[in-house]
Amino acid sequence: MSVSEPTNPGRPAWFTSSYSNGAGGECVEAAFVRAGVLVRDSKVPGGPHVTVSAEAWHKFLTASAG
Repeated sequence: MSVSEPTNPGRPAWFTSSYSNGAGGECVEAAFVRAGVLVRDSKVPGGPHVTVSAEAWHKFLTASAG
C-alpha cells in the first residue's frame, strides 16, 4: 500500500492497494477519515467519492481476503 501525505492537512491522504500495478488497470483509491473510509476511482481523482463506515470497510476487506 502506498500512502500519500496530504499537502493540506485538511485533505485526506489517498492510497492505492498494494495489488495495484500502475499499468492503468481498473483501480480504486481509499482514504481514512473520521466518518469512515472514502473510496474513489483512481483514474478520476477529482471526481466523486463514496463514503463507507469503518465497519463496512472492515467487512469488505475480510470478505475479499478469503
